[in-house]
Amino acid sequence: RLHDRPWRAETTLLPDTKLVRWRGQRIEARQSQFVAYVEGRIFEVAVDLYAQADDGSVWYFGEDVFDYRHGAVVSTEGTWLAGREGPPAMIMPASPRVGDVYRSENTPGVVFEEVTVKSVGKTVDGPRGRVADAIVGSELHLDGTHEDKVFAPGYGEFRTAGSGDLEALALAVPTDARPGPEPADLQFLSTAATGILESARARDWEAITATLARAQAAWQAQKGAAPPLVATRANRALRALSRATKTHNVALTEHGAIDFAQSVLDVRVRYRPVTEIDRARAVLHTQQLRVDAAAGDLAGVSGEVAVLEWMSERITGRLDAAGLAELDTRVRDLRAASDAKNLPAAADHAARLAARLRGLVTPGR
Repeated sequence: RLHDRPWRAETTLLPDTKLVRWRGQRIEARQSQFVAYVEGRIFEVAVDLYAQADDGSVWYFGEDVFDYRHGAVVSTEGTWLAGREGPPAMIMPASPRVGDVYRSENTPGVVFEEVTVKSVGKTVDGPRGRVADAIVGSELHLDGTHEDKVFAPGYGEFRTAGSGDLEALALAVPTDARPGPEPADLQFLSTAATGILESARARDWEAITATLARAQAAWQAQKGAAPPLVATRANRALRALSRATKTHNVALTEHGAIDFAQSVLDVRVRYRPVTEIDRARAVLHTQQLRVDAAAGDLAGVSGEVAVLEWMSERITGRLDAAGLAELDTRVRDLRAASDAKNLPAAADHAARLAARLRGLVTPGR
């Protein structure tokens, strides 16, 4: 939670790399996309650049930062690139030892973080049990404040706490992936959430009540497979959905169905290819855009367009040239409609984009 408001983050290793020049060398860096939401709305995006040295240490070569408010970028403070603003920084030593000090961001005046290793070989509570060989570091910030961070194998930055806020990782894939087929109940829950959303648009409360009852039973059978943070969010969404259904509140029913569907995907990602889950998430964001457009919420529409633009970067690397061109066109049309404040057109383009996303073929895990 952030300042006692619901907070969610998705971190994805993007398929494309980026070349960074440093001291005459061309370094191929991996790109990691971080997207944070507060109360379901886009709040911050960062695209981080990492590369591993021959000795095993991992280095940080910069980040592009975008802070959002009311669906629009309000700041890019914190953006930096190695060789432009300053040097690269060590994000993780190869063999950390107690007392080691390293700078994970090292451009004073722009970004600065210094980590002192407090303990190694720790066993910590993970999403689905105990995780061994974690390290705890005390992080010094540019403003002179400190906070402890936990780093765990297979997860990276695992848990942070500062200023009364808590960030904790719910799960990571492939670390938390499960072998074997996906439970049928999980597939049904996604279908049920979509059915409730469509029935709400049709004001078919009898169908919603029946589907919701089946979904609640299916969730009870499967919620033990969900990491605790995911289960808490899903339970909250189901309760909100039940209340909205009883009062025949269309907008809240739509919001509840979408929120619950997102939580179901957080469980399904343990069984399905990540790109398939990202595609399904993007479809849900098109549905949220349609809800916002119907409510006349321009800021909400603009924010969902931004989400879809960022999410397309996760998906496009797996498409052929024709599929890539079509997806880019759909997203550009959506942005043009939003910028023109034409909410009906934005909703129409969102529906068309959803149809295209559902038609994508996803490779195996």
